Amino acid sequence: MTPATPNAFRNRFSPPLKTALDDLYRTYNRRCFVCPDPLQFLYAYTDLRDREVAGLVASSLAYGRVAQILRSVSTALGVLGPSPFDFVMHASLSTLRSALAGFRHRFSTGEDIAGMLWAARLVIRRHGSLENGFLAGLRPEHETVLPALTSFVRALRSSGAGASFLLPQPEKGSACKRWHLYLRWMVRKDEVDPGGWDRVPPSMLIVPLDTHMHRIGLRLGGTTRKQADARAALEVTKSFLCIAPEDPVRYDFSLTRLGIRADTDLEGFLRRVHEVACTPHASSPSPTRIPERSAP
Repeated sequence: MTPATPNAFRNRFSPPLKTALDDLYRTYNRRCFVCPDPLQFLYAYTDLRDREVAGLVASSLAYGRVAQILRSVSTALGVLGPSPFDFVMHASLSTLRSALAGFRHRFSTGEDIAGMLWAARLVIRRHGSLENGFLAGLRPEHETVLPALTSFVRALRSSGAGASFLLPQPEKGSACKRWHLYLRWMVRKDEVDPGGWDRVPPSMLIVPLDTHMHRIGLRLGGTTRKQADARAALEVTKSFLCIAPEDPVRYDFSLTRLGIRADTDLEGFLRRVHEVACTPHASSPSPTRIPERSAP
């Protein structure tokens, strides 16, 4: 888990980059900037058991165009009613398949969602909750959540109910962005991430790496890998650990706003951070400060 350019990120980039990222966090890590994001659906559930299930659905469908993701998540959660946990725990596999018949999100079908929810039901019945099911694979000696996530996914896939695309396997080498997005939502707790899984340390989280975050990681020197795969995700995470050792995923939401909101300038942000970071004895990246903006 060693990044390609650790000294650059830790020594040369850290002070100005941390200041710039903290500015970005204070500006955009606010609930009013969440929409449009599948995370917005989790705020409706105050019961952690409901939020676990809703988060699983929302994160599993977080691929494709944002508008389509939001429509699909809304449709799927609408089927589950006000308490996704109760619906799943009192449903048979055939009931789930019937309730979600006709659902489709790109190449994921209602049967895929039903299979995933059935797998979640079996894990909950065995461990009492999805959190406990995840914790069953977590050990004190683990550096990251990756071993526990691998065990968790194996437990879900062992149901034999299908949904293979919705339950990607970490050991296959992909970045598993949707899984790490789910864990960010469930583990971190601040104004944006609702949290609830208090027994999983945020320091063990891995950056949910997609093409956008991979591009940022490359530009900031956090990785040199050309593919946004598991190794790249670990390298980028290791680099952010140099800045935020207790919470390497702290800046994920804020950075992704730069790729979503029309009133932001990702290229300008990266360019100014890099210029200040490369200036000898630079102590303050004031040119990177982003002014407060009102919610849309």
